[in-house]
Amino acid sequence: MKDEQQRAKMWTRATEIVGVFLLSITAVLTAWCGFESSKWGGEMSIAFSQASSARITAASAEGAARDARAFDLTVYGAYVEAVGGGNQELADYISARFTPEFQVAYDAWSADGMVENGPFARPEYVPEGTVEAEEASARADAKFEEALENNARGDRYSLLTVLFALVLFLTAMSQRENPTWVSRTLLGLALVVAVVGIVIMSTFPVII
Repeated sequence: MKDEQQRAKMWTRATEIVGVFLLSITAVLTAWCGFESSKWGGEMSIAFSQASSARITAASAEGAARDARAFDLTVYGAYVEAVGGGNQELADYISARFTPEFQVAYDAWSADGMVENGPFARPEYVPEGTVEAEEASARADAKFEEALENNARGDRYSLLTVLFALVLFLTAMSQRENPTWVSRTLLGLALVVAVVGIVIMSTFPVII
């Protein structure tokens, strides 16, 4: 009888120690998950902001490219009219004002026998602002994807806080006046869930 009472007291004491330890560790892990979720949420906001800024830059560069193309079209139109009218002096005057981007395409077009409909169809023709627009657009896409990934990371940490909250609940319930098998079951479940949560958390990226 005394042995049974002694074992019961030892079990109760062990349960209390394990429960307190588990509660303490889980509380810290829950706080950590909340911190990481907040940090990744901040990173998401920054990435979204950078994506928006890059979109604006891309739009501005695209506008500059359209204006450059319109200018080249106007100058080339005047050049064609001068050549067609037999005014070579005017044609030379206009051709001297070709933009560098258009001049490269025009020279390549002329060298290939003017096969295409015009210099603007040549791959060499890249109006000023085109490259900048493509780079800014690519940067915006990359930042947008980064923002989505950061959001997903924050969500995963938030879900872990729910998992650790379950550990706290099971541990707290195991400390109540329950039949021994109930306390053991609850505490065992709490330990299993805690281990699973820690393993999952170890696979997540960390930001300080």
